[in-house]
Amino acid sequence: MSAALLLVLLLVLFLCNTPIAIAIGVASIGAIAITGDHSLMVAIQKMFGGADSFHLMAVPLFMYAGLIMEKGGISQRLIDLANALVGWLPGGLAAVTVVSAMFFAGISGSAAADTAAVGALLIPAMKKSGYDSDFAGAVQAAGGSIGVIIPPSIPMIIFGFLTGASIGRLFAAGILPGIMIGLSLIVIATMLSRKYGYGAALSFSWANLFSNFVAAIPALGAPCIILGGILGGIFTATESAAVAVFYSLVVGFFIHRELALRDLSSIFIEGSVIAAIVMFIIATASIFSWVAAIDDIPGRLAGGLLKVSENPVVLLLLINLVLLIAGTFVETTAALILLVPMIMTLVPSLGIDPVQLGVIVVTNLAIGMLTPPMGICLIVSASISGASIGAISRRILPFLLILLVDLLIITFYAPLTTWLPHLLFGP
Repeated sequence: MSAALLLVLLLVLFLCNTPIAIAIGVASIGAIAITGDHSLMVAIQKMFGGADSFHLMAVPLFMYAGLIMEKGGISQRLIDLANALVGWLPGGLAAVTVVSAMFFAGISGSAAADTAAVGALLIPAMKKSGYDSDFAGAVQAAGGSIGVIIPPSIPMIIFGFLTGASIGRLFAAGILPGIMIGLSLIVIATMLSRKYGYGAALSFSWANLFSNFVAAIPALGAPCIILGGILGGIFTATESAAVAVFYSLVVGFFIHRELALRDLSSIFIEGSVIAAIVMFIIATASIFSWVAAIDDIPGRLAGGLLKVSENPVVLLLLINLVLLIAGTFVETTAALILLVPMIMTLVPSLGIDPVQLGVIVVTNLAIGMLTPPMGICLIVSASISGASIGAISRRILPFLLILLVDLLIITFYAPLTTWLPHLLFGP
């Protein structure tokens, strides 16, 4: 009874355009109150328990690190290095946008932060160089989606928290797929730029590359410290996030000297607001997960998929389809908390490494960030470029197609995700 009531309430609230976090919380508390099977105090306990995790402390810390690095000049130096690397390609600025997003992904852990930080600098630069605003927005949105695949990744942290999977292994598993996705996006961006007649940003120069590399060494130190520390077993993801904040402050204040004390208040307020939204979703979704677990909703849904087919290939395709649809309509964190329990019940039937499954899940949701109405990367790009979400959505279709191809490779070629974790941590 409570399962049907929960889903009906959730659907009604969604149709009323209720914010996702509030809809999930109200539906869950409503189901508890109406059925009367449990005390409402359980809701408070589950909300607190869902957000009370050492692993989740990494979420606000990576937010702070990304914002500090943006204000401290690290973003600009990474972009300058990317320009020296690929700016000579046809439509050089489009390729620079993707490479810069890959660099910044190794710092922020957030697709929205990646899109905003890089887009604020490169979308105006592309428009000034003659790029159509909708194409510039599409390139930036596509590049920004890499922010949750290349580690550190906040969705991977949440996946590890939900499943008990090693966050270090998840981060290692995301490196090669992230590089593959980045290279494929560069190829598409270059081909489209050649088609539309967008020229190179500059000619290639070894001297220019070397000088920009030297200037970017402090900036490159951030992802090296984050990934090196985690993959080397020196510290946890949360500890690495704290180290990243400290390092970014040192670079911003004492090396680049572009950060002032007056900037810190706005940085911490902005980071706290963004992190609070994520944590509130996690807290309310924890109630939903508990109510759903009581009525075995994940098991029932998994059983429904098994009735369609027990073939692992078909199941993986169905899971991808469910995740792609969910990513289109549901915020990433909420989608993880709502769907991962169901997906994990299928692991024995899939015969798949949970770490590979984590990368598959996150990649699907990254693609969902590029599709309306909940595509956060689209929304951020549209706000910066001035183009409509509809116009950017049309221009982003070629990028979506190559991302779907990448997704299939990640899904069915296990060594791409498992080789590096096995190399670093053992089988």
